[in-house]
Amino acid sequence: MPVTRVAIALLVLMVAGCGEDAVREGKSPPATSSPDPVVLWRAPRDPLERTVKAGLRPERKEFLVHHAHAHLDVFVDGKPIVVPAGIGINIQDPEVRKFTDPVSYGGIERCRKPCISPLHTHDATGILHTESKSAKPNKLGQFLTEWGVRLPDGAAVYVNGKPYRQDPRAIALTDGKEIAIVIGTPPKHIPKTADLSNA
Repeated sequence: MPVTRVAIALLVLMVAGCGEDAVREGKSPPATSSPDPVVLWRAPRDPLERTVKAGLRPERKEFLVHHAHAHLDVFVDGKPIVVPAGIGINIQDPEVRKFTDPVSYGGIERCRKPCISPLHTHDATGILHTESKSAKPNKLGQFLTEWGVRLPDGAAVYVNGKPYRQDPRAIALTDGKEIAIVIGTPPKHIPKTADLSNA
């Protein structure tokens, strides 16, 4: 993919729904030749509105009737994009605890009002948590809506290391699934599995 198309794809992926929150500390989207090995796109500031937009219902706590962990990797020209902590969680709610080293959010006993989506990230490891009342698996498209990004044309998607050629938004976030989104030049290795031992 030519550099100009990759730059446009970056802008589409980062700006769609994220606005100025797309990049940590308000920095401009990185050039594709950036020496930075890791770029962080922030979690949106309106997590519960995005939860509803994704067709999910915010809750006052996590429910473990259905408890699954999938993993998402995103690469742009071979460089990893960090999936941020706190997607789908109102980290401003006083009942949501913040942990450091590394930063993560959770420890919710019961919020006074809805504060968490049944689909969320606690930390920046790329683990997508489904902790819900329903056994129906969530979809990658719902997570991307919560994150506020959409896939540009030409993005390659892999599931457990194999190319996925159908609509990626329909990928079910079932337990142990590894999903990789690749924009532009692929990384040297496409992940086939992920370490979910700390999920």
